[in-house]
Amino acid sequence: MSEIREDLSGRIVVVGSGLAGLMTALTLAPQPTVIVTRALIGAETSSAWAQGGIAAGIGEGDSAALHLADTLAAGDGLCDAKVAARIVAEAPAAIAALERFGVEFDRNDAGELSLGLEAAHSLRRIVHSKGDGSGAAIVRALAEAVVRTPSITVLEGYQAQRLLLDGDRVAGLLCLTDKGNVVLPSSRVVLATGGIGGLFDATTNPVGNFGQGIALAARAGARLADMEFVQFHPTALDSRRRPLALVSEAVRGEGALLVNESGERFMADVEGAELAPRDVVARAISAQIARGGRVFLDARAALGNRFGSRFPVIEALCNEAGVDPASDLIPVRPAVHYHMGGVATDENGRSSVPGLWVVGEAASTGLHGANRLASNSLLEAAVMGMRAARDIAGTDASPARLKKQLPETFAPDLTLVRPIVSRHLGVLRNAGAIHGAIAALLPLCENESAATDPALVALLIAVFASLRMESRGAHARTDFPLRLQHEQRRMMHLTDALDIARSVTPYSMARSA
Repeated sequence: MSEIREDLSGRIVVVGSGLAGLMTALTLAPQPTVIVTRALIGAETSSAWAQGGIAAGIGEGDSAALHLADTLAAGDGLCDAKVAARIVAEAPAAIAALERFGVEFDRNDAGELSLGLEAAHSLRRIVHSKGDGSGAAIVRALAEAVVRTPSITVLEGYQAQRLLLDGDRVAGLLCLTDKGNVVLPSSRVVLATGGIGGLFDATTNPVGNFGQGIALAARAGARLADMEFVQFHPTALDSRRRPLALVSEAVRGEGALLVNESGERFMADVEGAELAPRDVVARAISAQIARGGRVFLDARAALGNRFGSRFPVIEALCNEAGVDPASDLIPVRPAVHYHMGGVATDENGRSSVPGLWVVGEAASTGLHGANRLASNSLLEAAVMGMRAARDIAGTDASPARLKKQLPETFAPDLTLVRPIVSRHLGVLRNAGAIHGAIAALLPLCENESAATDPALVALLIAVFASLRMESRGAHARTDFPLRLQHEQRRMMHLTDALDIARSVTPYSMARSA
């Protein structure tokens, strides 16, 4: 039996309490809004773990045009230039809005915003808070602002399970709680559920993040985009901790070097060297590890005893692993960090399903293309949260009809899916591995169980990857190492992906027989 929260009927429902979800809810105020989060507000979100900060072209000699140029270059030909231009242009407004909500950004002695440098940025433009603890400081301030806002109701311990539809339009949200199923009647839902890192063993994301928003939207018939593009951060701290701790790009921005076990600086002759785009650095490190080597970050000369004052969080994480970054080499390896793909949206966060908006990492706006530029993620989350809120404010709030028959719910379990994805869909891919993933995942998708939603998201990544027969951005194929001259973003629905998977599977089974 499901409880229907009639007391919350008609309110805008925001799923997720990272930066994108919190900004959406705060911008909507004083409109009545409900935030649904499976954990405590602001906890278990990638936003809170972000170290670098927010990219904004506001420094001396910088501009939105220069920021856009760097974004397009990193995106490797697949950015939507119009969308990207509009998002980076709103960076100053996003910074100002965050400050109004209580975020305190680091400033220099002159009172100006302190700006950091990260890979593939042509200038210092990373606005940060509390040094390398930007994400935590931002989310903490916004969560406190939410608590002070009477129009926002927060439902913690609610796991979003299924979007309920009236025809093709959103009618409500089915959630699983420790007391059973709960239905939130609403014709306006915003998904801000974060990324897909939990599908992989090596990730810097909360391990429970498997692309819940993508699964919800895909089942509701939403169009999906660019699912093959999974960004591996080149420098996760190589330790037993799960998820892996991140060693921010900003450390390389301050002059730290990458070396292998022989002390060779293997990035020295690559354009951009240690500050080349993430996909380039991740592939180079993966190649070192694939030959049986190890990779280290050497910050001794660049930072030495200053490491702890500039990067206190990273120093603590290194110390936990028995490493003193002032005097020791820091062992690193690539780990899943960000997903450029997701639910296809327009520049206001609208999906193809009436009444459904998607913001932050769960969405694919076209800003990031094939490879996200560092610190554009928090920028997109803030800007798109604000844009979606403004868009929703002018929409019809009339209730839709809820069906009496509700789908079965399952607490997601990634146990069966994670080994498949980790083995077959890593930094370097090929047809055999991709088809192997499809063959293993399809049966999990076709029978409803605790593994189904994670398997659906993983299958979408594999199907999109099978269709991109080139290496571009974060998608690298050893059997198609070249980049095609003309290529574009790809979009499809879950039904299309399942049809393709079913056509591929007999071929995969025949090859493995």
